[in-house]
Amino acid sequence: QVPLVESGGGLVQAGGSLRLSCVASGRTFSSYSMGWFRQAPGKEREFVAAARWSGGITYIADYADSVKGRFTISRDNAKNTVWLQMNSLKPEDTAVYYCAARALNSRDRIGVPDTYDYWGQGTQVTVSS
Repeated sequence: QVPLVESGGGLVQAGGSLRLSCVASGRTFSSYSMGWFRQAPGKEREFVAAARWSGGITYIADYADSVKGRFTISRDNAKNTVWLQMNSLKPEDTAVYYCAARALNSRDRIGVPDTYDYWGQGTQVTVSS
């Protein structure tokens, strides 16, 4: 198992920033692709960003079009942690944000929730206008 625990959510005004953290336990964390998803009330869970290993010591980041240029995903295997830096937040970014992990380390269906094996409990992000 790879339990995931998110933190860092909260209430912020439009244009502000938040940094979400996700701590994973389990020795196989480095081999997993890590992703962030979000779900707003009445909407389906949607892909936000993911970080997968390129085979060396660096990782490749993928982003949803809606957050490109505003959000940055990063990870540190030594700390078993992945972060989501969110800048220039908009009211439409309001949602519960989930951290997820999957053993598949490729770009194949990276934005599809069903391809992820483990999920955190979620952290609420609310952006006021």
